[in-house]
Amino acid sequence: MSPAPPVRRLRLGMPRRMVSQVLLMQLAIAAGVVVLATGLFLAPLSDQLDDQAMRRALAIAQTTAAVPRLADDLRDTPPSVHGPVQREAERIREASGAEYVVIMDLHGTRWSHPDPAQVGGHVSTDPSEALAGREVMGIDNGTLGRSARGKVPLRDSDARIVGAVSVGIEYDSVRARLIHAIPGLFAYAGGALAVGALAAWLISRRVHRQTRDLAFSDISALLSEREAMLHGIREGVVALDRAGRVRLLNDEAQRLLGIGEERAVGRTPDEALGEGRTADVLAGRVTGTDLITVRGQRVLIANRMPTDDGGAVATLRDRTELEQLGRELDSTRGLIDALRAQDHEHANRMHTLLGLLELERYDDAVEFVGEVVGDHRATAEQVTEKIEDPLLAALLVGKATVAAERGVALRVSDRTRLPDRLVDPRGLVTVVGNLVDNALDAVAGTAHARVEVELRAEGRIAVLRVRDTGPGIPVEHRESVFTEGWSTKKPPAHGKRGIGLSLVRRLAERQGGSARVDEALGGGAEFTVVLPEALAEPALEPALAASAKGTAEEESR
Repeated sequence: MSPAPPVRRLRLGMPRRMVSQVLLMQLAIAAGVVVLATGLFLAPLSDQLDDQAMRRALAIAQTTAAVPRLADDLRDTPPSVHGPVQREAERIREASGAEYVVIMDLHGTRWSHPDPAQVGGHVSTDPSEALAGREVMGIDNGTLGRSARGKVPLRDSDARIVGAVSVGIEYDSVRARLIHAIPGLFAYAGGALAVGALAAWLISRRVHRQTRDLAFSDISALLSEREAMLHGIREGVVALDRAGRVRLLNDEAQRLLGIGEERAVGRTPDEALGEGRTADVLAGRVTGTDLITVRGQRVLIANRMPTDDGGAVATLRDRTELEQLGRELDSTRGLIDALRAQDHEHANRMHTLLGLLELERYDDAVEFVGEVVGDHRATAEQVTEKIEDPLLAALLVGKATVAAERGVALRVSDRTRLPDRLVDPRGLVTVVGNLVDNALDAVAGTAHARVEVELRAEGRIAVLRVRDTGPGIPVEHRESVFTEGWSTKKPPAHGKRGIGLSLVRRLAERQGGSARVDEALGGGAEFTVVLPEALAEPALEPALAASAKGTAEEESR
């Protein structure tokens, strides 16, 4: 026997799709509002119709009491079915559509009534208030049943009360008006419900498109996953709305940008970060992929992607360590190039020396060795005499060897004088190294290539100038060269260019100094960096030496 098909059970409850839930809730709200509005309208409608009927009866009674000679006929004639009072009352009743028009004397005796048999009898309701001169309206039960009635005093020409007029409106007609109004009211309510249902359907269609037919549980799960992803990834994420204000930034973005969420959310990048390239990149004023920007001491790679709602999402990657590794790689390559150049030059000299020895020209060999050793010693002594800091001196000696290998003459200016009182030698090494490398790149391959370095101290101020004989920098680009990511060179293998000069200016401005570029005398470029507090006071030299010694001992341990 084949297995029986599974029984499908009817599931009751809210549908799973969010758009269906929204539609049902909106329809329920629309229906509830229509029912409530209908009930609130019907509740006072009956009272309003009663009030209208009573006021109508009172108005007819007032009009009847104002009929000329009615008071005289009441006083001068007996109550009769064919009397003038009965005829006038019946005329008014038929003309106004009232249920009855009753005219009575001061004793409550009827002079008129729709039922002729009631003429001459006593009224069924108390007429005392009307006979006392007051107008009365209300809902009462009489000989003709329940009615809305109004009573007014009847006065003669001397304003004396001679009787009263009582007019009644059939209460069944009032109820009929109420019942007659209900279908129309329900029609309006149905129309309002239909409009509400149409609006709910249109809104649900829009919600369907915007939520892509997700269920509430799916949206909740996506939000949880988004929060976990945003705060878990090691990449900064900054979301902006269509007005350009920050609406979200994750933990990594706060760390990279150095700002808190309370300072950034709801503000533009300029307000949160201040003016600069980082704010320009986040705001979309600088376009492109893998844009380089510097924030504090961090080198960041930024990408910005617009969103469908008019906003944007920017991602930030920390490239500081990679950039440092790249610079260390460049330094290592420079050292390798210098060693290779020295090795090549040493091999040539050894071959020359070997030839002199084989030719038994011993005196020339001795003289040749002395000249070689003297040239190297002279170059090193020339640098160390002018620059007393060992790091800077070693840097320039190494750069001179690399420059010679590339066919460039690297010269230290005669005006160079820099004592060993630097507060931050490594920072100055970074500045000098970047400027010299850029100068070597600019003049490499040109005729009579030359680079000149000038370092001098003016009190505590260090002034650095690097001149080259290259093509120079156009006036319109002299500020752009200090912008992160701006470069005319081909990117190196390890990453991007356009960082070195930006870091030079950052280091200078951090110490209250400046960095600029001008045209060198005779052509080329001249970079000038001023560091106001780069040197310590002379009295602090022993303390600096002791501190440096203690640091070296700690590192050795």
